Amino acid sequence: MTIDVLLLTGGLLAVAVAALSERLRRLPVSEPLLGLLAGVVLGPAVSGVLDVAPLTEDAHWAHTTTRLLLAVSVMSVALRYPLRTARTRLRPVALLLAVAMPAMALVTAGLSAGLLGVGVGTALLLGAALSPTDPVLASNVVTGRPAEEDLPGRDRQLLSLESGANDGLALPLVLLAVAVAGATSVPQALLESLWQVAGAAVVGAGLGWLGGRALRAGEAHGATDPGPLALFTAVLAFAVLGLSGLLHVDGILAVFVGGLAFNLAASGHERTSDVPIDEAVNRFLVLPLFVGIGAALPWSAWGDLGWRGVALAAAVLLLRRLPVALLLARLLRLRFPDAVWVGWFGPIGVSALFYLALEAERLGLDPAVLAAGTLVVAASTVVHGVTASPGRVLFRRATRSGDPEGDRAAGADRDRAGRSG
Repeated sequence: MTIDVLLLTGGLLAVAVAALSERLRRLPVSEPLLGLLAGVVLGPAVSGVLDVAPLTEDAHWAHTTTRLLLAVSVMSVALRYPLRTARTRLRPVALLLAVAMPAMALVTAGLSAGLLGVGVGTALLLGAALSPTDPVLASNVVTGRPAEEDLPGRDRQLLSLESGANDGLALPLVLLAVAVAGATSVPQALLESLWQVAGAAVVGAGLGWLGGRALRAGEAHGATDPGPLALFTAVLAFAVLGLSGLLHVDGILAVFVGGLAFNLAASGHERTSDVPIDEAVNRFLVLPLFVGIGAALPWSAWGDLGWRGVALAAAVLLLRRLPVALLLARLLRLRFPDAVWVGWFGPIGVSALFYLALEAERLGLDPAVLAAGTLVVAASTVVHGVTASPGRVLFRRATRSGDPEGDRAAGADRDRAGRSG
């Protein structure tokens, strides 16, 4: 019955989202937030229609479902822009991955240790799990006509590409945190990280290139049409994820690399056909997952954290990313308003749940870790969902005295050029 209620609720929400269409993007609400609120209402805390165990007691289903959703989401990110555009963002994205993400992990770990009074290992587990920028929540900020009209293309591309790449590259940080927490040794964690990342690059590049060449050959012989093409990259993402699981390499990173390789090997027509998948994943497929998350929120465990949990969530949202982005603004070649926007909109969501569940499977975590982590995820879903539309409007007004039309028009043109191949 639980799965039926989830599917029904997700379907009804999808109908409402489809009816509101672009108007929803102009309101202070997001699709994940709608799903989360519906789950809270249907869950044990309110109506009890969905009788599910709290995430602190059962996180296995979250690990499986978030893994599948992330695979499709990072594939769509890899295909969102032409490869020539992605190459021009290589330097700032690399800086965000190599400097900003470890810095965010350390800041979050320090806040966890200071506010929760936990040990170094536990603090690092929270810091590593909450460090990646979530591609699912970020997509609600950077996609859609309102975003194209109001925000510079470069800012949106940086956030998209960073969120796609850092989901997989956060795994070495998580493995090191698991080692410090005592599950394994640091040298073993480093060796596993090397295998996971290198193996992911090989698996993703190989299958992505083969998929792109296969579709290109099919198109040349008239064997493909837009319907099957629209789902092909999602199926390819699952294939890459499956092979990665069999070889014990970083599946999320492999899928992102696979998307880039597919982007390189396929013609513009195949990449353009994936745009509806991107929209479907980030507007509709997330709904049942967030309904389930909302129903499984660990309210009792949050109560045990008390004011410390609320303080941690607020501190992480304010201090984890924004100060780092401002410090790196010159190196990232961002103006102050751009740095504030990129710094604020680095949401924490599906990827954090994936890594929290992974840590729980490897370590049998203290429920306090999952409680604190899920509280931050819920807070980010609400706060970033509510501020996305007003933040976009504030950015537009703050940059109006400069060259607002140039950056916004150029960004929209680049996105449309990407969709047209």
